[in-house]
Amino acid sequence: MQLLVAPCTLPSIAELAPDRGCFTGAADDRCEIFAWDVARGTARRVTDRPGLGTDVADVEPGGEFLWWFDDDRAGRGSWRIQPWAGGADRPALPGTAPALNAGLAMAADGTAAVGLIDERGFSVHLRSPGGKARTVLAAEGGGELIDLSPDGSLLAVEQETSVRVLDRSGTTVAELPGPLWSPGFRPAAGPPLLLLLAEDDDGYVLRTWTPEEGPRPVEWCRFESEVSAGWSPDGRVLVRQDRRGRSDLFLVDLARQRCAALPVPAGTVLDARMQPGDDLHLVWTDTRTPPALRTSSGRRPPSTPELPPMELPLTLGDRWTEGPGGRIHTLLTTPTDRPGPWPTVFLVHGGPFQHDRDAYDPAVVLLTAAGFAVARVNYRGSTGYGPAWRNAFDAGVGLPQVADLAAVRADLVREGLAEPARTGLAGWSWGGYLTLLALGTQPELWRAGAAVYPVADSAAAFRAGTPALRSLDARLFGGTPDEQPHRYAEASPMTYVDAVRAPVLLVAGGSDVKCPPEQVVRYARALRARGLAPQLLELDTGHESRLADEQATVLTTVVSFLGAQLGGHVGARAV
Repeated sequence: MQLLVAPCTLPSIAELAPDRGCFTGAADDRCEIFAWDVARGTARRVTDRPGLGTDVADVEPGGEFLWWFDDDRAGRGSWRIQPWAGGADRPALPGTAPALNAGLAMAADGTAAVGLIDERGFSVHLRSPGGKARTVLAAEGGGELIDLSPDGSLLAVEQETSVRVLDRSGTTVAELPGPLWSPGFRPAAGPPLLLLLAEDDDGYVLRTWTPEEGPRPVEWCRFESEVSAGWSPDGRVLVRQDRRGRSDLFLVDLARQRCAALPVPAGTVLDARMQPGDDLHLVWTDTRTPPALRTSSGRRPPSTPELPPMELPLTLGDRWTEGPGGRIHTLLTTPTDRPGPWPTVFLVHGGPFQHDRDAYDPAVVLLTAAGFAVARVNYRGSTGYGPAWRNAFDAGVGLPQVADLAAVRADLVREGLAEPARTGLAGWSWGGYLTLLALGTQPELWRAGAAVYPVADSAAAFRAGTPALRSLDARLFGGTPDEQPHRYAEASPMTYVDAVRAPVLLVAGGSDVKCPPEQVVRYARALRARGLAPQLLELDTGHESRLADEQATVLTTVVSFLGAQLGGHVGARAV
């Protein structure tokens, strides 16, 4: 869910002009893009989009131009460029229709590549230093542009869980089957070298690919749970590992075959990058500390302070529950100012390939302040526990996950931590989907449910969703709704609407292309037709909002609803 604090993302710094950068910062009630003079420590506002905000931008390697994505509430838009020093901006790809952003990559010679997704599928466009653009790839389904080699000769793209390398003409140079992901090409001069992250039964391992040698495993550098990685300017690799709700950092030297752990406080690293001059930038948080940028040099963009931990009346504990598919990890946050058992909210994460972590979440803060215990369950399909747990969809979609929620609920009730008559659910996106599915398949367990931007009808959401999400659903369900109607029906909250007994809060975004609003509204109508009175909040947002007032409206509505239904002490304000 969205954080009701100043946005915190890593700044971008020009590879060949390290005194020039850009960052996303707070501007009035929203996020906007700023140009950053790193040497002087000053910033200039680049974008100004009231009612929308802007949060995607990058700076060219030479530092001459900034690129920013000019999108609407649904996320459809186009790239614009502006001189880093200031001036008028202009379209980067004139004549290109608005679409969803699917990646930007730039080479030192001024060549740029742009990935876009529209109703037709995934496309990649190559822009010459002179500004001429041409399409080099058009494919059905989803995809993402990963990178452009430093010399501009090769492009890398991800499609589903495979990596494809193309030359400038769009000709395929290599097809690298997955499960496989890529952080991009080595930034150093020399022959192109692509870094890969491969999944196997034992975990995750680094690989490299070159045109001459093809893919080569780096077997000495292996991790048991999910990792992300990025190149440092000198050719080393910074690896961030998600492990059991917390993060570790490693610096990998491929040439010397060394993998060194970097000191990181207990908590979560949301993102990390090694900037020029060995300046480590990371966004760090824990349950008590809002996300903040930390840098090894101490240099940071203006108005991005490092925030101290907040004095909050809560305690965080880790619990492990024996579940139907294995041990389930739960982050349980409880109030310190009143004894248990507590009314308990299961705050269900989205994804499905995400996980709950020891990180600041205003929903947790407000709910514990209202007297609730908050259970964040990393059910089957969550990341951070290795490939077997991540890929545990052999028993179906949705139903195994809600079975894990029920197992944790039983454990908390049995141990005297949760009040059985005062347990409810809340979730955003896929977490909202699981909330509705649990209300319909386990009506005897839950007393209330709040679903924000959810999937309420699996088949309808598939048909109205984006190409990328249709590809994901087809993988999870083994086909489309026409090919696997029983599987979609079995996993759909709409199938179980007759069994729902608890009060329901629904939030729908009018421009949401991921979880379209029509199927949420139909679910509300179905509940009303069966004598229930769901609360439906319809907002003019996409799948999320960059505006603080809209975030606050959703969060306070959810907390107030749960407090009214489960008997919490609501009265805290948004943080």
